Amino acid sequence: MNKLIRFQLSLMMFLEFFIWGGWFVTLGTFLGYNLNATDVQISTAFSTQSWGAIIAPFIIGLIADRFFNAERILGILHIIGAILLYLMYISTDFAEFYPLVLGYMIAYMPTLALVNSVSFNQMKDPAKEFSYIRVFGTIGWIVAGLVISYLFYWDAPEARQDGMLKYTFLMVSIASAFLGLFSFTLPETPPTADRSKKVSIVETLGLDALSLLKDRNFLIFFVASVLICIPLAFYYQNTNPFLSEIGVENPTGLMTIGQVSEVLFMLLLPFFFKKFGFKMTIIAGMLAWTLRYILFAYGDSGELIFMLLTGIALHGICYDFFFVSGQIYTDFKAGSKFKSSAQGLITLATYGVGMLIGFYVAGLITNAYLTGEKMHDWETIWIYPAGFAFGVMLLFALFFRNEKIDKKDIEI
Repeated sequence: MNKLIRFQLSLMMFLEFFIWGGWFVTLGTFLGYNLNATDVQISTAFSTQSWGAIIAPFIIGLIADRFFNAERILGILHIIGAILLYLMYISTDFAEFYPLVLGYMIAYMPTLALVNSVSFNQMKDPAKEFSYIRVFGTIGWIVAGLVISYLFYWDAPEARQDGMLKYTFLMVSIASAFLGLFSFTLPETPPTADRSKKVSIVETLGLDALSLLKDRNFLIFFVASVLICIPLAFYYQNTNPFLSEIGVENPTGLMTIGQVSEVLFMLLLPFFFKKFGFKMTIIAGMLAWTLRYILFAYGDSGELIFMLLTGIALHGICYDFFFVSGQIYTDFKAGSKFKSSAQGLITLATYGVGMLIGFYVAGLITNAYLTGEKMHDWETIWIYPAGFAFGVMLLFALFFRNEKIDKKDIEI
């Protein structure tokens, strides 16, 4: 891969996640302050991510993989996204905002697979090269948070009251338009599917991998993956509003600690995985979820702020040790026959069904502990996902039989 292509792919990945991190992290706070949305409405808005994840395989499998170059579809979707983000920027009520964010997530979620396709098509050894490109996505997410908190101060208390968080949508609308146009300059990535072959909805959604559920261990892992997305949804939906509400300064910038942690623990994961095995790695990830929410429940913006920062920093263990390990395990169990289908099935089950349930539950519980205007009993709210994550961990620990995975199957 020459330097120009490496630069193009790195910039593409940076912008892809700068756009997502530039509005999604502060979405709950924006909806509460700018549109006076209820907790249930906020959860409904977040659930559009899940609907996007459910619909994305159809766009990729039925259209992108068969008829059009990936970079062109990527460009078109981001230009559409730029228009929708601008309309979200000028929205004045939730009824107007919701169909826009739903349409946007349906357009955006397929681009996560498309940027990978464009990248892989230029690589001779993706196992070694991809991580050096993908890390720019994490950097993009971090930069978005730092820009919001430390450059424009849109999440400062006075700025929130003045509705300044709406400018996050304008910022990422401009970035999305740029990425849309830039995508047409990316290396050509022609469709890979055989158009003469009949389209299979079952294969497109990864449902042909359902036979893997006959394996008891994989079934337990699959159920745990869906259930752990319920506490995961609490983090995405509630953390920024929680930090803002209790008076933590620069909440969006501080939340980027989680992405830095994600990079660091990704480097530690191979060592931990090889030394302690898959089961203990997954259990460590789920215990980290429990610990994180306990820290959130009892920390504060004063002397105990270190508890909140530690909870955010646990993101690397929470995400990498469970979800990345789960992807490795799924690849191991699927074998050559169901490799792509099994990964599609897990994605559909977690980011689709699991998160959809999670956002709904998070919205109901958060709304149940509303104590005043934009005020909540956060201590009680955070105990729910802590207890739920611990329960899922017990389920997995008791019923999952330890299983050895060959070293060649755990390269990251």
